[in-house]
Amino acid sequence: MTSAVRWAYPSGIPSDRGTVATVGTFDGVHLGHWSVLEEIKRRAAETGRRSVLVTFDPHPLRIVRPEHAPPLLTTPVEKKEILAESGLDYAVFLSFTSALSRYEPRRFVEEILIARLGVEELVIGYDHGFGRDRSGDPATLTAIGAELGFAVDVVPPVEANAEAVSSSRIRAAIGAGDMGEARACLGRHYSIRGVVVRGEGRGRGLGFATANLRVAERDKLIPPQGIYAVRAVLRSGTYRGALHLGPRPTFKGSPPTIELHVLDFDADIYGEEVRVDFVEYLREIRPFASVQALIDQMREDVDAARIAVDARGAFT
Repeated sequence: MTSAVRWAYPSGIPSDRGTVATVGTFDGVHLGHWSVLEEIKRRAAETGRRSVLVTFDPHPLRIVRPEHAPPLLTTPVEKKEILAESGLDYAVFLSFTSALSRYEPRRFVEEILIARLGVEELVIGYDHGFGRDRSGDPATLTAIGAELGFAVDVVPPVEANAEAVSSSRIRAAIGAGDMGEARACLGRHYSIRGVVVRGEGRGRGLGFATANLRVAERDKLIPPQGIYAVRAVLRSGTYRGALHLGPRPTFKGSPPTIELHVLDFDADIYGEEVRVDFVEYLREIRPFASVQALIDQMREDVDAARIAVDARGAFT
């Protein structure tokens, strides 16, 4: 059993022991990121130091080049939830500002990593970059470390399906509706969170009660429209589900929705936050000539969702 990670500001970490740290955006906290985290934990345990992750909020591109900022795989809340299982000693969330974006790598290392976090060893990924214009690459950091007296270890890429895992690769997979590819890189199902709000009640009238979800985080990456097999994580437990994401062309004038049908479940969950884990893309959204034709298709969708979730071993 791993110990609980502690959230801290740079000034909140005790200075009696040195640290083994890593720094980066860590969007997605994917398998490549986990290899870095495992390495800093290993090195910290061997040397009696503390293991520390330093990350940023908001995403640096939101400040530096907002027009190129990617949608997030993990919001800050989701990132904290995932990192809580990491076994790290500390996770430091730095507020990324325009002033911080102008720090040269050496200044960032001296003022934040060494002076405020007591870094004696730095572990980074092979494609890492930070500091002004991402000029702090592995070679630069190794040179700075040799001069200032701290070690730099570069972790090689982690591959899934013979390709290096990266946040951009995961975004591309999700954008294509390839939830299997995203899962192979993340090491878990891609998920979104939403609060259950009242809708038109049309699903219950069709025999398939649905929970309408409102996703509040504007920066969160939402998969493309379609019908999905999902896993629904509620307060009461985890359930199989089928998700409609997008327009409802059979009913003219109805706005796009994110509607979750939870299998083998019938309870009032209005106002509850629900996590939806995407298991498999089932089909595109299309109009139906009649309500009965839609009902028939919904039955097929529910059956397909049950089979897909069970086949992926996603239901526990």
